[in-house]
Amino acid sequence: MITEPYEDQGTGDPTAVPAAAGLALLAIGGWLLTTARPWNGPGHPVTLGVGWAASAALLLGGLALLTRCVRTVHEAPHEHTPPQDAPTPPHPTA
Repeated sequence: MITEPYEDQGTGDPTAVPAAAGLALLAIGGWLLTTARPWNGPGHPVTLGVGWAASAALLLGGLALLTRCVRTVHEAPHEHTPPQDAPTPPHPTA
């Protein structure tokens, strides 16, 4: 009889929360950009500038979070480090 209903899967993906936050920031920034459209109607220039600046900040922040998550997921874990028991090759002199 099985006493454990499932196997221990360990900790979750460490990039899941930052990726979700990045997608949320992109969604909020895009929504804010569509609500601050100057071509839709006249508005005060300061209000439009603040809306566009906030939207750009949210979009860039979301893009930065997603970029960091993609790099973390697709990075080779030991691509640039030599094995511990192998000698380090000499560096060429210029």
